[in-house]
Amino acid sequence: MVVVDRFSKMAHFVPCSKTYDASQIARLYFAEIVKLHGVPKTLTSDRDVKFVGHFWRTLWRRLGSRLNFSRAHHPQSNGQTEVTNRTLGNLLRSLVGANPKLWDLVLPQAEFTYNRSNHKSTGMSLFLVVYGRNPFTPLDLTPLPAATYFSAEGAD
Repeated sequence: MVVVDRFSKMAHFVPCSKTYDASQIARLYFAEIVKLHGVPKTLTSDRDVKFVGHFWRTLWRRLGSRLNFSRAHHPQSNGQTEVTNRTLGNLLRSLVGANPKLWDLVLPQAEFTYNRSNHKSTGMSLFLVVYGRNPFTPLDLTPLPAATYFSAEGAD
């Protein structure tokens, strides 16, 4: 399940199975998205049967959110998610290499990489847009060697 914030473009990638029913998807959505960002005022979704069902319409109405659907013949209405899906596919292919069945294990690294990269529309990383700073990467935590030689000409 790919969830993209319209304003910041920050994405969350949640592993789930095609066999999950609406209540399992709702549990995942609340556990992974609502806990971080709260309940959205609007939500745009494809017309997956899990989101079209009575359960979801009732849930969003009771929470005061409006559930919008992208049209079947016009998926571009949710274009930023379409672009994110393509990018996620490329990231996963590069991360899993010869082990494509391990895609769910590298999903957190893919999400971190996506949100830490500079976005074309803002020129900043999505972490910087949302939190005002970038999180450390392993390279940021690597100790740098101390300089033992200084040039006298350089100091002058």
